[in-house]
Amino acid sequence: MKYSFVKEICERYNAEYIENEILSDYVSFKIGGKCPILIKPKGSECLCELMAAFKTEDCPYLVMGRGSNLLISDKGLDRPVIMISSDMGSIEFDGHRVTAGAGAPLISVCREAAERSLSGIEFAYGIPGSAGGAVYMNAGAYGGEMKDIIESCTYADEYGQLHRIQNKDMELSYRHSFFSGKPYIITEVVLKLENGDKKDIQRKMSELMGKRREKQPLEYPSAGSTFKRPEGDFAGRLIEAAGLKGFSVGGAQVSEKHCGFVVNKGNARFEDVIGVIETVKKRVSETSGRELECEVVIWS
Repeated sequence: MKYSFVKEICERYNAEYIENEILSDYVSFKIGGKCPILIKPKGSECLCELMAAFKTEDCPYLVMGRGSNLLISDKGLDRPVIMISSDMGSIEFDGHRVTAGAGAPLISVCREAAERSLSGIEFAYGIPGSAGGAVYMNAGAYGGEMKDIIESCTYADEYGQLHRIQNKDMELSYRHSFFSGKPYIITEVVLKLENGDKKDIQRKMSELMGKRREKQPLEYPSAGSTFKRPEGDFAGRLIEAAGLKGFSVGGAQVSEKHCGFVVNKGNARFEDVIGVIETVKKRVSETSGRELECEVVIWS
């Protein structure tokens, strides 16, 4: 069988794999067809062996975390998907340092840090991604970014060899890192936080979550902010100024609550979302001269 080497490795590590799996349940947009096999590595050793085998077999694959920044075609994919899940999601504390597996939910890291009166990561409370995904895209909100708290991380290269990289070498900038566009997979992240008052930390986290609920359309499936912030402006403001608040194609709509979000109002198809995105980019270009760039990763 085509992916017998995958099954052999997964069974050896007791790692989960699912054939012909529908991906819509794994992404926050709730859109996506099947992939030939979905793999959830159990630990970095399992992951590295899989990556080495894929390289040897000359078999392309895709990598996802918690699927919070991903739009997948309804037609499905022609290659396997490696999902960095809670099977690689440990969280450990040593003084001010937090070592998190790449699959650890960012919200869990925030909560556990708060319980230990560690401050610095409050800005990330409510970001729905994983620790590894947050580093990959240098996630940020409310004046904070991952680059402010990352000390180092470990990643596997395309041959399944592990490397450690320090903050200064990560090329961290707005929604970009050293890993952007490279065939590497982050396996572990080390964050450096600082002492704080537990009640103050929890209050700040609660306030930021309140702002998210008030200003963002969290009641609908989406992939968060659809477009990157253009320099000196905001995508949402440009989209609203272009008269596209509430614009829809099929079940996809520019949110009436926050124009920077394209949401799934119900049974939206991949092509519906693409139609909204393309219209928004075209209209904003025509009305403001600004070119919007997608923040959402698109698999088709």
